[in-house]
Amino acid sequence: MKRIFCALTDKTVEKIDASLFFAVEKHIIDSGLGEDKDSFETIKRRLLEPPVLNAKEFAKECIYVILAGGFRQKIAKKKFGEIMNFINSGGEVCEKNLLPIFGNANKIRAIVKIWNNRKGFRDGFYELKTEGEKLNYLAKLPHIGEITKNHLARNLGINNVKYDVWIQRLGIALGKSDLHEGFPLNEEVKALCDKMFTEIGEATGLNRGYVDVVLWKACQSGIFFLAP
Repeated sequence: MKRIFCALTDKTVEKIDASLFFAVEKHIIDSGLGEDKDSFETIKRRLLEPPVLNAKEFAKECIYVILAGGFRQKIAKKKFGEIMNFINSGGEVCEKNLLPIFGNANKIRAIVKIWNNRKGFRDGFYELKTEGEKLNYLAKLPHIGEITKNHLARNLGINNVKYDVWIQRLGIALGKSDLHEGFPLNEEVKALCDKMFTEIGEATGLNRGYVDVVLWKACQSGIFFLAP
């Protein structure tokens, strides 16, 4: 059974209460670790008041999560900037022009399709009423799928979580379980993660989508890590 160790307190974590959560959040923000494509404050505001994006804005969110899947955020942010600079310059959005910027042919094909059909994809999303319908719709977009849809949904203002491997590990450790993380997502592991989000949300007054962002960054930056 794994335990969570917190580098800020130099102690094993039995529970992530409001005091610890806000201390971790503050440390991430003060250290500049929370700044990536969007700041913590932007993410928090977007989840409280979901925006209605135009076609270009919608496509940009899709493009970013396509690039981010399987890559470090720093690299994704850099390549996203380069691709958007090319698009904004008025160049033809096609595989031949984008592949020299980012050499993953599958992702570039998806980006080209998203951009060139951005109005239809955007309109299709906003025609749907429920979060479940929207999540299913996002999963069918080029190179999004069942995992990446959660990242994209949150960037569009849907209050959901990604169930990333790190999040699964936190949920398992806090639940004092011998289960293991992995994909497809085990329903018992999901239940442990949901319990964690509910408890932290009730303690802090924050929604689960934002709690997920802070916990993920805390793991990614080494503030929380698993100890044997």
